[in-house]
Amino acid sequence: MKALRNYLNKIKPHFEEGGKLSMLRSLFEGMETFLFVSNETSKSGVHIHDSIDAKRTMTAVILALVPALLFGMYNTGYQHYIAIGANPGFWTTFIYGFLAVLPVVAVSYIVGLGIEFTVAQWKKEEIQEGFLVSGILIPLIVPVDTPLWMIAVATAFAVIFAKEVFGGTGYNIFNVALITRAFLFFAYPSAMSGDQVFVRTGSTFGIGEGATVDGFSGATPLGQINIAPNELAGSFQATDALGHPLSSWDMFVGLIPGSIGETSTLAILLGAAILLLSGVASWKTMLAVFAGGAFTAALFNLIGTTVAMSISPLDHILLGGFAFGAVFMATDPVTSARTETGKYIFGFLIGVMAIVIRTLNPGYPEGMMLAILLMNIFAPLIDYYVVESNIKRRLKRSLVK
Repeated sequence: MKALRNYLNKIKPHFEEGGKLSMLRSLFEGMETFLFVSNETSKSGVHIHDSIDAKRTMTAVILALVPALLFGMYNTGYQHYIAIGANPGFWTTFIYGFLAVLPVVAVSYIVGLGIEFTVAQWKKEEIQEGFLVSGILIPLIVPVDTPLWMIAVATAFAVIFAKEVFGGTGYNIFNVALITRAFLFFAYPSAMSGDQVFVRTGSTFGIGEGATVDGFSGATPLGQINIAPNELAGSFQATDALGHPLSSWDMFVGLIPGSIGETSTLAILLGAAILLLSGVASWKTMLAVFAGGAFTAALFNLIGTTVAMSISPLDHILLGGFAFGAVFMATDPVTSARTETGKYIFGFLIGVMAIVIRTLNPGYPEGMMLAILLMNIFAPLIDYYVVESNIKRRLKRSLVK
């Protein structure tokens, strides 16, 4: 590492003002600060000194997303091969999924970071770190067969209009990855409706050659719930892509159709453990989302007039993007509530709204995206009233004394 540090110090003058590569200054600074903590310290004023900076925090989140990413790659291959009636083994299945998912990740980062590099150079500022996480979140919340050009357009829209126009990282009101998904949902609903089977429909670099599943159709478990006749309320059974019954354990493990990183609650909980142990995410927000969802689902169970109302709280949490949203989206420190009490309120309302949208809106079986984006709007208001309540309570306490 010392040799690398010395090499960076040697070439650094070329990227500074007046250097022959000054046009790439922001790119160099981004790579340098990603590899090494800055050795510059403040000379005046009040500052907090800590070994953890934004890039290190973002790295912890990326590590937490790795289990969901790896499982999503395997599941992509698994769904493809069961659809064509083949079982080529673990590594062939994983490699197929890896090659299918990799272009989605590459497009997300190339477009998003390209825009951030351009903006940073134009503003003569350092590259902001926020897209390190958004760049991997975006591929995990879309169907694997979403056309790459759609992902590129949606990513560009989200980075420019949901982030940069607000001032960049730390100033955005909405979660950037969710804005990408929302853009895809409203601009290209056929690719993002959430009710069709998300199965890779062709071969990938020769893997699975000659055995494609073009024309394969069906519905995800959430889609099945919303199209099932009300007569099945209380006795509905979700199935996989081939019609085999799905148990709650199957849904927990995640070998079911769905967006790349959202199917396995097990992998998501492993990521949650990393976030909580590293202190990056708030357990209060996570717990409140799950509690709000379970509470609302239980209330609908008491009515049970439709299949969606009769689905158990556990299955609601295991299906779709509920768990993924609770762990990785609702806990976004920029767009969520920041007061301790506000985190409970914010998370609980997300869980409530997600189940309400799923249950009462048959045209949109997945409600987590809209629930989080809606609560992003109200997060500052929640914090405001929590702070005002604390002030009034303390004033009242001082007057009593």
